[in-house]
Amino acid sequence: MTPAPDPAERYIRLAHALDAHSEGFIDGYGGPQDWADRTRRDPAELRAEAQALLDEVSGVEDEARRAFLTVQVRAMHTLARRLAGETLPYADEVRGLYDIDPVRADTADLEAALGALDAALPGSGSLNEREEALRSRVVLLKDDILRVAQPILSTLRERTRERFGLPEGEDFSIGLVSDKPWTGYNWPLGNLRSRIDLNTDLPLLLPDLPDLLAHEGYPGHHTEHATKEARLVRERGWLEHGIQLINAPECVVSEGIAVNARAAVMSREELEAWLTGELVGMAGLDPDDVRAYLAASRAREGLKSVSGTAALMLHEDGAPEAEVLAFLRRYAVVSEDRARQSLRFISQPNFRAYIFTYSVGGDLVFQSSAPFDAVDPKGQTGGRKEAGMMTFARLLREPVTPGQLREAVPTA
Repeated sequence: MTPAPDPAERYIRLAHALDAHSEGFIDGYGGPQDWADRTRRDPAELRAEAQALLDEVSGVEDEARRAFLTVQVRAMHTLARRLAGETLPYADEVRGLYDIDPVRADTADLEAALGALDAALPGSGSLNEREEALRSRVVLLKDDILRVAQPILSTLRERTRERFGLPEGEDFSIGLVSDKPWTGYNWPLGNLRSRIDLNTDLPLLLPDLPDLLAHEGYPGHHTEHATKEARLVRERGWLEHGIQLINAPECVVSEGIAVNARAAVMSREELEAWLTGELVGMAGLDPDDVRAYLAASRAREGLKSVSGTAALMLHEDGAPEAEVLAFLRRYAVVSEDRARQSLRFISQPNFRAYIFTYSVGGDLVFQSSAPFDAVDPKGQTGGRKEAGMMTFARLLREPVTPGQLREAVPTA
């Protein structure tokens, strides 16, 4: 019996062909350069090629590899259909690209979350005024961002190494950028390296910095990409993991890991003590303001589906931008500038459906990994938390699909 051909080369070549029409589809690539052919071809041809590749990967012997490639190539086929001129309902686009259903927030739940935020915010005036006043008191000076980031990254890296391990030779650079639709971004560069950019279009806040750096670095995106490159590409020869696609199910798992990254290595109690001690001293801020901001952030957790709901309003309901901006200002409790930054993100072709990877992916990873956001400072964890750590470690090392994560969520 002749073994099925390895699909990695066709997979990578098709990804580059799609990227030629939809620039940014490839988020990072560190594989053979002769496979990186971005010659523009007819989208109808690419759609047929994606269908043929979907049939081919069904013959991959390894079950985990087959499941991963199947949902990834299905996303390629969805994108090729769109490029070929097919009109897809927005919800179908989300499902086809990410193997998840879009989630719309319930207005009553959002109003309840606003009530909790109202109770948590100090001062008087509107929610937005009090939120902005509090934010202004915990802003990092631009010249301080990278200086304060260094001890945070050092601690996160050491904890990640202790709990999950890191491949020898991994590293990344970090810098400040502007005029971007996101707050932070990790660019996989291959060879166990990446670049982290922090956007200064809007002020960066000290209490947000540890989560942001955990999300992009340790044990978030950089850790996942480097670990999978070492274990899957170098050790197992699965070259499809040498490329990262922005409109594909792998992003749901990747963002789910990143959303939960800080919690996987540091509890809320430890974080608050660190922020209001060493870090607030470095930044020259008032620890009481940091404590108040953290309390408001906990109240804000009920508003995490606001951006996804705004995207559904814009792309599924056909709501005018003014209505979407008003929704974002009220329920995200942000200024006009911040609302427009969010609208810019959900309006971009590569990110219009991506927004759900954060909320849905975050929930899937958290629920399947068990609540590990209270790791004891002494390293003592209960059986359920230990199981959560093991699941999180698996997500960093192995290919897992959103559907497999859903199946792993414990039933009540």
